[in-house]
Amino acid sequence: MSSGNRSSNNHLSRASLGDSKPLKLPAASREKIQKELKRYERRESALIPALFEAQRVFGWISQEVIDLLAMEMDIPHSRVAEVSDFYTMFNKKPVGKYHIQVCTNISCAMVGARETADYICSKLKLKLEDVSSDGRFTVSQVECLGSCGTAPMAQINDDYHENLTHEKIDKLLEKLK
Repeated sequence: MSSGNRSSNNHLSRASLGDSKPLKLPAASREKIQKELKRYERRESALIPALFEAQRVFGWISQEVIDLLAMEMDIPHSRVAEVSDFYTMFNKKPVGKYHIQVCTNISCAMVGARETADYICSKLKLKLEDVSSDGRFTVSQVECLGSCGTAPMAQINDDYHENLTHEKIDKLLEKLK
């Protein structure tokens, strides 16, 4: 599942787009979620795949998305909210089309991960967690992405980029612009 397939407006809230219509899942997404619900004895077991599908469609997990999934899955709102809040892979606020997550855990930190994140932010002229004015980029620092031997590294949407140097970062950013 590639979050790179999101439409460029998914990082924006519906209110900022002037859209007051109720949020709806596309039919294909509803089918996927219903299929997941049938796989498990307990409905809650399908929450992570359902949250991933909703994030793929909407770009982030808003309160409106939590409400929608709670209704779609017939699960208490509080349960959907606690699962989405617990796992860091679910975006809690809008992100750019390209979400650059720089691992800053110990192995990456020891070889310059924080400086790597700072360099990316300076190249894009934005602060950590902000969405660029064109809606294309967000840079976040995250905990371990499981690529300790190839640090420093970053995940851009679903793709890993390892052994990062300023030169590699420059080339990556140029491709994304």
